[in-house]
Amino acid sequence: MKNKFLLSITSLILLTLSACVTEDEFADNPRGNFEALWKIMDEHYCFFKEKGVDWNEVYSKYSKQINEEMTKNQLFEVMCNMLAEVKDGHVNLFSPFDLGRYWGFHEKYPSNYSDTLINKYLGTDYKIAGGFRYRILDDNVGYIQCSTFQNSIGASNLDEILLYLAPCNGLIIDLRQNGGGLVTSAEELAARFTNEPLLVGYMRHKTGKGHNDFSKMTEQTLKPARRVRWQKKVVVLTNRQVFSAANEFVKYMKCCPKATIMGDKTGGGAGLPFSSEIPNGWSVRFSACPMYDKDKQSTEDGIMPDISVSLSLVDFWRGQDTIIEAARAFLRNP
Repeated sequence: MKNKFLLSITSLILLTLSACVTEDEFADNPRGNFEALWKIMDEHYCFFKEKGVDWNEVYSKYSKQINEEMTKNQLFEVMCNMLAEVKDGHVNLFSPFDLGRYWGFHEKYPSNYSDTLINKYLGTDYKIAGGFRYRILDDNVGYIQCSTFQNSIGASNLDEILLYLAPCNGLIIDLRQNGGGLVTSAEELAARFTNEPLLVGYMRHKTGKGHNDFSKMTEQTLKPARRVRWQKKVVVLTNRQVFSAANEFVKYMKCCPKATIMGDKTGGGAGLPFSSEIPNGWSVRFSACPMYDKDKQSTEDGIMPDISVSLSLVDFWRGQDTIIEAARAFLRNP
């Protein structure tokens, strides 16, 4: 099975280059900026169908709120409210004075995470490498806190971490609060948990201005790393703030034979982002390349864990993380 990640990245580059294509001219006034923003989304956003959003209806709703006397702050508020209709954490409006964002994918749900508890499990003698904090817990279970994919992961760092944890009976990767970053970093880590190429999903990109103008689905194949690979059971801990590239990592790990996903549903974010600009210089970021799991199902709205576990308030006051303890119990069973 041929690896398609390079093709996917190439598609993303081509899509990004399309940001340089000249759009229709719009005046730099409230009406012109509103019309430009609506059209950019209309022609390039990729999840109208999945979100069940009638973008023309959205136009009718918010167009009535635009007038030439409104301030820049009022215009920004109307535009952000319009963008929030798609309920997508990858959709942002950037201005010099504020950032428009949608956080409903996690803020309406329990966090299932506590820094206080994590610091207790890590103690003061944990190790740090490649942006990860890790240690061996007292029941001989390896624990890695992976809180971001914002930076590239060094292959040598991963070798050192996995070799250090090799005597452990099992491994926990705590992905909670990981808001994403580089898809390549997510792939680099996931490649340490398979010994053979795996079909992990599919990807498409926009080919035209219509809401249904997409390329055919292109396979995403995860190839095993040529370095140190983990051969025992691994549990990945998730919550609603696992988003974007971290959501992709969970998608990859779902396909790894010895991996189990535990915790809460992820936050989603399965569209690679794209940026453009409106006449007043504000920039808009939005999902443009949709990605799917191996069954060709969208993961935009999150991925369910294999085992659902929530953080218990009783356990919290006892100084225990319910989700970590559930993972340790799972790994103790043969």
